Amino acid sequence: MKAMILNKTSLIENNPLEMVEIAEPHPKAGEILIRVKVCGICRTDLHIVEGEITPTIMPVIPGHQIVGVVEMAGEGVKRFKKGDRVGVPWLHKTCGVCKYCRRGDENLCENALFTGFSVNGGYAMYAVAHEDFSYPIPDDFPDIQAAPLLCAGIIGYRALRLSEVKKGERLGLYGFGASAHIAIQVALHWGCEVYAFTKSDEHKELARKMGAVWVGNVEDISPKMMHRAIIFAPAGEIIPIALEKLEKGGTLALAGIYMTQIPPMNYEKHLFYEKKIRSVTASTRKDAEELLSYASEIPIRTNVETFPLEDANKALQTLKDSRIRGSGALTISL
Repeated sequence: MKAMILNKTSLIENNPLEMVEIAEPHPKAGEILIRVKVCGICRTDLHIVEGEITPTIMPVIPGHQIVGVVEMAGEGVKRFKKGDRVGVPWLHKTCGVCKYCRRGDENLCENALFTGFSVNGGYAMYAVAHEDFSYPIPDDFPDIQAAPLLCAGIIGYRALRLSEVKKGERLGLYGFGASAHIAIQVALHWGCEVYAFTKSDEHKELARKMGAVWVGNVEDISPKMMHRAIIFAPAGEIIPIALEKLEKGGTLALAGIYMTQIPPMNYEKHLFYEKKIRSVTASTRKDAEELLSYASEIPIRTNVETFPLEDANKALQTLKDSRIRGSGALTISL
């Protein structure tokens, strides 16, 4: 099969992903073999390729927003059969026995495996996933529309929950890429008032189009203070700025897997008055199930720019340059 593989981390400008021909994977007990049709691109993929976070296997095939069709079921598989359409997210599998799994926090599992990081992912014609961590895709979502839901959507949803935002509250979104353009749809569905802080003119236009009541740069003074806020951009310098714009008792959620250095903060100015900061770590199966349910209920609509598999380097460069309006995805053909 054809796959885009990472042999050595490097800046995306150096085109580190290489197209190769390798053997198709084979599903083990409890696993399914998926013919990949679409794989969303994610800033986490970029962090992996550029070495800002280190994958646990190398070489590795990135990609963790997989939509495809079951080609083969391994021994004991009961949830899916050949021909079923499925989605695969970042969380590949958890151990189920560590203290975090036992208390219901499987996203913190001490032995978790992640798609496109500790097992090969979806920048390929075929991928293997565990049946318990794969999901039926709602019929009303074409493959391209569904792919961004599997990470951008799920993480955005978890960040919304951890921000503790409530109906009628003002929510600030910092960065308006793939996750934010899905999260705003959920927040508006919940009756929130959304303010978007982003540097890209294209992203500002998209935020206005999608219902933000105010749009500006990160440094701009918004007309009102935020009750809750989420930072999607991997920029630590935004944290004190966002905290200054937060109401007393407000919560700031950090949605990224990677963040640049956080600058020193002033206790009274940034953290006093019972302000809270929450980091977001991976997601649980419950997050995925709830988000996919909301996706049909709202319904969520994703803006997706597509690239062929062989243009994965170009796609990630476009993402790095903030030139994608909404989400990006690779299309894979046999």
